[in-house]
Amino acid sequence: MALADGAASRVPPAHEIIIVPHPKHEDRTFLLQQCIHIRIDVFVTEQGFPLEVEVDEHDPTATHWLLRLVPSLEPIGTIRAYKVDLAGNSYYKLSRLVVLKEYRHYGFGGNLVLALHNWVKDDARQSGMVDCAKVVCHSQAARSDSAGAVAFYRKLGYKEEGDLFDDDGEPHQKMIVQLSLSE
Repeated sequence: MALADGAASRVPPAHEIIIVPHPKHEDRTFLLQQCIHIRIDVFVTEQGFPLEVEVDEHDPTATHWLLRLVPSLEPIGTIRAYKVDLAGNSYYKLSRLVVLKEYRHYGFGGNLVLALHNWVKDDARQSGMVDCAKVVCHSQAARSDSAGAVAFYRKLGYKEEGDLFDDDGEPHQKMIVQLSLSE
């Protein structure tokens, strides 16, 4: 089937999204390294962000998702989240969402965000939250060579908060979504 923009059919290849096991699990190191390698391919090699900021203090304890092709188990995308507990203001931080360039037209980024949202809802309920759970992300904003990701997050229910700010030399926008826990 030809698409209006001339692209090939957008039927995604067989894939799976897995949660990287908890820090004491024997497979954690290998799977986490796959997530980090994908991030380096996209953020450092493709987009030019500094290598020294790609791995940070949140990686060892954050929850990571790995998108991979099946049956080859080739990693092609990742995302991570961690809970931030501030006095009276808990939220989940979505970060490090990437999909390799050749797989971006399949909607995998949205699939990763929705997998994260489902985990957030489950974790929030288990933590005793009853109404909603807040998710915060810092989206890359438009720049000369990229449309940024603000519109992508808007489609997933996120709203901008505050002004653009600099993060590692690039404009970013704080975005927030409130996930209902009654659904």
